[in-house]
This record gives sequence, C-alpha cells and structure tokens, in this order.
Amino acid sequence: MNRLHRPAGTLADSGDPVSLTPEAAGWSYAGLRVLRLGAGERRVLHTGEFEAFVLPLAGACTVRVDGLVFELAGRDSVFTRVSDFAYVPREAEVELSTAAGIEVALPMARCTRRLDPKYGPAERVPVEVRGAGPATRQVTNFGTPGAWEHADKLNACELLTPDGNWSSYPPHKHDEASDCEVVNEEIYYFRIAGRDGIDTGPEGFGLHRTYTRDGSLDENVAVRDGDVFLIPHGYHGPCVAAPGYPMYYLNVLAGPAPERSMAFCDDPAHAWVRAEWARQTPDPRCPLTSHAGPVTAPEGRLG
Repeated sequence: MNRLHRPAGTLADSGDPVSLTPEAAGWSYAGLRVLRLGAGERRVLHTGEFEAFVLPLAGACTVRVDGLVFELAGRDSVFTRVSDFAYVPREAEVELSTAAGIEVALPMARCTRRLDPKYGPAERVPVEVRGAGPATRQVTNFGTPGAWEHADKLNACELLTPDGNWSSYPPHKHDEASDCEVVNEEIYYFRIAGRDGIDTGPEGFGLHRTYTRDGSLDENVAVRDGDVFLIPHGYHGPCVAAPGYPMYYLNVLAGPAPERSMAFCDDPAHAWVRAEWARQTPDPRCPLTSHAGPVTAPEGRLG
C-alpha cells in the first residue's frame, strides 16, 4: 500500500470510516477521525492530548462537553451547505448523540494548551472563492487562523472543487521554517459526489499530485470517495475533479510553530499562474455551497 495514499476503508476502525493518529501517519501532530453513528446512537470520546473540531459531514448531532451542550444542525451532504461545528479541548470527555444518524469528522491536533469548548455557527464561517477559470474553487474557512482563533495547534478548512476544475494549485509546500512558510503536517480527506452533484459514492474520482523538486517523492494518484492522502513534506497540488464528479476535501494541518499559521511557498516553476487569475473570469459555479455568512474575493493562503 502507498504509505501516503490511504484508500477508503484502510483506516477504518470498529465500523468508523477513518481512525488516523499521528503515529499511524508517521508524524507528530495532525490526526483525523471520521465517525458514523446510527439513528439514536450515542458515543463517548476522550480527547486525551488532542484538541479537535466536531464537524458534521452528513446529518445532525448533539455535543456535550465540560457541562456545555451544543446542538449542531449539520447538513445533508458536504455538497449542500456550510455546516456549524464545535471545538472541543484536550483532556475532555465528549459525548456525541444523534436522533437520525450522522457521519461526522473530527480533525485533531496534539497540543499543550487546554482551551474552553466553543460553538462555531455556520453563519460566521467565511466562504472564499479562490482562483479563476478552470482553477476556481471554494474554500470554507471554518477553522483557519484569522477566521477562527480559538485553537492551540489545529487548523482546518474545506475545499469544494466543481467537476472538471483544479484546486490546490499552484502546487505549494509548508515543510520548513522560512520567510514564506511554516512547518505543517497536512491531511487531505476526500469526498466525491456522484452524478447528482450532492450524494457521495464510489463511482466518482479525482486526481492528486504530491512531489519534491529532487524527485525523491513523486506521487500521482486517483482518489475516490473516502480516501485520505498524507502530506509529510514536499509540494502538493493539483487536486483535479473529474468531469461529472465535484470534489470535496477536508484539510487538517498542525505543526510545531508556536503560533498557528498556514503559510506556504508556491513551487517557483508554477507561481506565475496566480497572476494570470486577474485576467480570467471566476467559474460562476462557485461558491458551490453557502449560507448567510461572507463570501470573499479570490485570494488566500492555501488550496
């Protein structure tokens, strides 16, 4: 098995779609769990040394932590709307319960500070349209610096790419401390819509590339619904949505920097592409999902 590409099901644990610890990834900070709870089910989790977001992918749930109760309205699919979410701290007992069933992601980061639990309303999540032409995509900045400051190490955002478009482009990296980047481990968790553009399923696919300039890492893979790709170092991008199949991915980033940051460096060979966006028209299909919150111009730090 490719050590960076983990196809759907290879990280499953006790019926849950994804259970990825930093140790299983081969690094120190970033992790991800994706849980599937049936109607009426209740689950108790212990965060240990990790902080996490509770992000509904499909369905709604109630989160109980530190005596607080957060009702997450969620959504029918990652392709239908922006979701509300909750932040839960390290060293916490977290109870999740659902009336009708839910699939929920828990992006995680090993951290040292214990913060209070906090609710994140969907209406306050900034939605960004980034790029132009065939590189137009949506970035939902629910857990990024500047949009959400209530975290110690954890950064997370959602990317939605219309079918046929490219995202995570130009290729970029964040594997060393320099003038333009900080060190971050990164997880890509993919969901691929079927022909209705809403429901996820196994028939669709996309492409993902990760590489280094010296050729020691050169991965070009087909990704399908539920796949995970790990970025320990090197340039990553593009992610390409096959025609007919819109692509979603959850980005989880964490690293050793004392302050949360998602700063990166573009591959110099392709950095010129960003300047071309000013001469192109953004794809009118973006944003794919929305709410009452702000939609910003094509600009940003990642994706």
